Order: sequence, then structure tokens, then C-alpha cells
Amino acid sequence: MVNLHSNIFLVQKLNIAIVGNPNSGKSSLFNCLTGLNQKVGNFPGVTVEKKSGDCILSESLTANLIDLPGTYSLYPKRADEWVTYKVLLDQDELNPDIIVLAADASNLKRNLLFCSQIIDLKKPLVVALTMMDIARKKGIKLDILGLERELGVPVIVVDPRKNKGIGNLKKAIQTASELRGVHPRIFVEIDKSKAAVDEVAKIVSVRSPYAALHYLINSNQLCKTEEIKKAIDQIITSYDFNPTRTQAEEIMQRYSRIKQIMQLTVVESDPLKKALVSEKLDDILLHKRWGYIILFSVLFLLFQSVFWIASYPMDTIEWAFASLSGQLSGSLPGGWLSDLLVNGLLAGLSGIFVFVPQIMILFGLITLLEDSGYMARISFLTDKLMRKVGLNGKSVMPMISGYACAVPAIMSARNIENSKERLLTIMITPLMSCSARLPVYTILIALVIPGELYFGFISLQGLVMMLLYVFGTVLALLVAWVMKWFIHSTERSFFILELPVYRSPRWKNIFYTMISKARIFIFDAGKIILVISVLLWALSYFGPPAKMQSIRDNYEQKIVQSPDSSAFYEREKNIELLQASFAGIMGKTIEPVISPLGYDWKIGIALITSFAAREVFVGTMATLYSVGEEGNETQSTLRNKMAAAKRSDGSKVYDLPTGLSLLVFYVIAMQCMSTLAVVKRETKSWKWPMVQLGYMTALAYLLSLLVYHIF
Repeated sequence: MVNLHSNIFLVQKLNIAIVGNPNSGKSSLFNCLTGLNQKVGNFPGVTVEKKSGDCILSESLTANLIDLPGTYSLYPKRADEWVTYKVLLDQDELNPDIIVLAADASNLKRNLLFCSQIIDLKKPLVVALTMMDIARKKGIKLDILGLERELGVPVIVVDPRKNKGIGNLKKAIQTASELRGVHPRIFVEIDKSKAAVDEVAKIVSVRSPYAALHYLINSNQLCKTEEIKKAIDQIITSYDFNPTRTQAEEIMQRYSRIKQIMQLTVVESDPLKKALVSEKLDDILLHKRWGYIILFSVLFLLFQSVFWIASYPMDTIEWAFASLSGQLSGSLPGGWLSDLLVNGLLAGLSGIFVFVPQIMILFGLITLLEDSGYMARISFLTDKLMRKVGLNGKSVMPMISGYACAVPAIMSARNIENSKERLLTIMITPLMSCSARLPVYTILIALVIPGELYFGFISLQGLVMMLLYVFGTVLALLVAWVMKWFIHSTERSFFILELPVYRSPRWKNIFYTMISKARIFIFDAGKIILVISVLLWALSYFGPPAKMQSIRDNYEQKIVQSPDSSAFYEREKNIELLQASFAGIMGKTIEPVISPLGYDWKIGIALITSFAAREVFVGTMATLYSVGEEGNETQSTLRNKMAAAKRSDGSKVYDLPTGLSLLVFYVIAMQCMSTLAVVKRETKSWKWPMVQLGYMTALAYLLSLLVYHIF
């Protein structure tokens, strides 16, 4: 008889936190260990991205890995550093069983400071030594066994980019899990504050004296109850404890010990050795003149690529949804339920999925810039300008990303550590002219701007298009400068930026990022977009029952009397039904408000319906001006119809003042529900989306009014 129970064993699961200095290879290591088994969210209470994933260490051991934000030491200054700090001080429910520290071998002295602090927390630790290839290029030689001996923790050489050393790292983690009760020796002794530390250890449960020391240094952030805080404050007063002096003395002690270890285990090259390729490239890419020329060229090519590459999958998605809508419209029986399915739910899903190619491509290209090391140079070059308006260098990429789509641009603002600067960036990014505005710009410019050429090659229409983009950018900076006086924060602004070496991009990492960002958008912001799409459909489909039925009855009689004109009467019926719907009533209601801008009720309806997406303006105009798809009319036909539109007094609706006023309105106004949904998600409140909607609408109205009356 076969003993089935002999093949059954218990699989243990560990919580492992991956930590390290910024640009130490931490995220690469996380991606290598977890592959596609990743989840992305936010740490509770903050907008710092939380990445976790599963990893199989052996047949009997699996792990849940958490990629903690990069930090230089256990003395945090930014929101993301506080996240890592609290996890390591057991202030978070994550409570890791083992710490894996990614340490840059080419910058070992700086990395060993953080390493030594974790050792003194008496947490199980494995050091993953990265960047050995760069260390060798710098002429640095390491005695790995000697380093293990001096630190008292396992040190494993890894290369996540080439998947080297990962097996050895997994074995070291498994060994560390078996020795969790055995702690490494203390790196530095606490002498002067020992009495105060001993008193703290009696009040709070800590792993080590060093953890108790941090309760004295950061009692406001670490004490969970007011009673414990009062008790620790009493100890601070009784022992005349000085946090700043203690911190400085501790750092000096650590660097003194690190210097001894470096002398025993590290052989460094001649400091006069020729500079690396990265340093030579920086002489060009960070040049005070050439650096900016190269920067603008790179950004121009990047966003031209976004428009060009994304257009193909976006066209395919739109075609697929349009085909599906056509098939369903032809096969389903008439009625509100069918209309809800086709023009509500299906249209809402189309509005979600059509953004996905831009999100994936934009984040893929941005990750490519980050992986290569150039992204940090962009932030460095633009920091001076950004600071003058209350932002910092890291704000420039979300703003420029807004030229493609504000949704992924706002999501990318998470990389800005300072909460005030992050919020300012989110609040102004929608002012950058996204690709959804292009159909509106195109048709309005064609209507009111002559197609003239200056000097034989400069198009007046093209010049106006460029000025709209410049206008939105300048306005965004001005708004940020004004808002910085109203958004208050006690958080200090730091722009600590380490310039990583230039490296070839990791295509697998780019793929992971593209997938994760698309998933976040579809499942988080997508839910809100779908709800609002259905709401907008309801407003456009339903109206006062008696009036709507009267219109239908009237046109049914006309069709019976003149069946040859049924197509014409169907279009006329749809226009009247739209005018009589709740959306139409809203258009008529707001007409007195928008008439000073030169707009009629039809433009009012377009302003309302295009809140779903700005490009809906063109579709709404097509319906209102009786341009049906069944006739295969082109966009030029729509332009002719709009150009021929007259007001009650016989004047043209789309004259130069009205056209320019509408262009300015669409540059500024928040006509995008998906952007509001993402802002709500990122700020965790409806307050800021509503403020954004209010100020952008008010600014759009005032400047459009000014433009209309000037012209």
C-alpha cells in the first residue's frame, strides 16, 4: 500500500521586506524575485505606492515580498521614507520576518550606514550586493567573505538584470528563516543614552536597545497612545536627552566603524582614475546650453511617439467597439434597455479601454527613461524653473505627460515626495493640452482660422495650434505660482537627487510596469468612469415623459405620411429628443450663462456631453447638425454645416470671436470625467477634484469671455 501522507508537507510563508538606498537595484531585485506575481496599491494613509508579490523560495517555503520605498538611513525626511521607517520599527501590520537589503557595491560606504542601523534593530537580515559590474569598472575589489565576517550577516552577490545569484539569495533567505531567533552582534554600542534607553525598554516592547533609542528620537510618530508618549517625554526631560546631538554622535560612530570595515574588505582604485562613461555623458547631457536642447528634443520625440504608436491600437479599439455597437444595435430590439447597453455601458467601456494604449505606451517610455538613468537628469535640469512656481524638478514629467493624457500623468505624480508639491502638480496637470483636445482644436481652427501660409511654409492654423499648447503650459505654471500661497504644508521640501549611472533598459521591467499601470487604471478609475458614463447616457436619453412622447408621436405620423423621408425625419426626431432630454434642458437652461461667450444652446449641450470626454464635442455637433453616419458624410461636411449655422439674427454662429472663445475654453476647462476620477483616487477625497473643477471652469469662463469681447 502506498502511503499518501508521505507526500504531504506544510508549506511555510514568510513576509520579506526588500529595502535599500535609492538606485541600489532594490526594485530590480523585487521584479526578478516576483516576476508577474505582483500587486500594486497604496500604503494605508499615504499616496506612496505599495508593491508586493509572491516568490517561491523552495518546495516548503514561499514568501510575500514587499518592496519598501528607498531610503538612505533610519532618519526619515520624506513621506516615502517614513513608510519604510515605520515598517522597520514594527509600527506597521506588515511585520516582516526577514529583511533583504539591496546594497550598491560601487557605493558601499553610503549603503553600509543603513545596513548597520538594521543590524542594530536585531532583525534577521540578508544583504544582496548589487552593481558589482559597476564596482569592477571603477576598479573596486571586495572581499565578500571578509564583509560577511565583519557585518555578521550573510552577503550575497546578485545581478537582477541577468538573473545571477538569485538561487544563492533564496538559499540565504531560507537559512536566515531557520535562524530567526539568533541575532547578529551589535554594530555600535549605545553608551551616553543607555540609562534613558533602558527606561524606554520597560515601557514599550522593542527588539533591541537601538529600537528603544528611536522612541526617544521620534516619540511623536512612534508612540501609539498618549500615556506612552507622556511617559517617554518624562524620560527625555529627566535624562536631558538631546535627539539632534544623539543622532549626530551615532552617525559619527557608525561611519568610524564602517571606515574600519572598508579598510579590511575593500580595495579601491586610484581616485585620479579616468571618469566613467556616465560622467562623460553628463558633461554633454547636463551642459547649461546643450543639456536643454537635448532635453527638449528627447521630450518632443517621446510624445510624438506616444501619439503615433498609440493611434494604431486606439483606432483598433474604437473600431472594435463601434462594430460591436453596430451589431448590437441591429440585432437587439428597440427600447431604453438596448440603448443603455449600447450607448451607456458599451460607450463607457470604450471610454475606459481606449485610454489603455496611451497609458501603457507612455509609462513604458517613461520607465525606459528611468531605467536608462536619463529621467533623473530631466528632473535636475528643470528643478530651478519648477521651484519658482512652488513645484520641483520631479513635477516636469507628469506635466509633460499631460500632453498625451492627464490620467497617467496624474498617476505618475506619486513619485513626488513632498505632499504640497505633489498636490500642486496634480491640480495643474489637466491644463496641459491632452490628445483628447485635438479633435476639438482641429475642427474649430479649420472653421475660424484661414488656411494661409507665411514665408511659403509656416501655416497660420498650425501656429495657432502650437500657441494653444504653449498657452496651456504657461497658464499651468501661473496657476501653480498662485496656488502655492493657498495650499499650506508644514512638510519641508527636499530635492535630494542621486544621478544613477547610464544603463541599458530592462525590457522585462518595462513590460511589468506597462501591465501594472493599465490594470490600476481599468479596475480603479474605470469603475468611476463607467458609472458617470451611464449617468450621462440617462441625462441624454430621458426627459419629461409627456414631451418626449409627444415628439415621438409627431414624427411617427410624419414618417407614415412621407415614408420616403423617413431617414430625414429620424434625424430630426433625434435632434428634438436630445433638445427635450434632461441634457437638452440643461443646455437651454445654461444658454443665458454661456451666451455672453458667444455660445448657443447647442454648444451648451456639447459642453455638457463632452464632460464624458472632450472629443465627444465633435460627435455631439455631428448629431445636432444632422450629419448621420448612414450617409457616409465626412468631417468636412460637418465643418460646412457648422460654418453655415446661423443665429436668430442671421449672424454666423462660428465666427472668429466665438471660435477663439471656444478654443480658449477647451484649453482650460475640466471637460474630462476620467481625470476627476483619477484625482479623487490619488487624493483620497472629493474635495480636490471639486476645487479643480471649480477653478478650471471659472478660469475658462472668464478668459473665454475676455477673448470673445476683445475680438
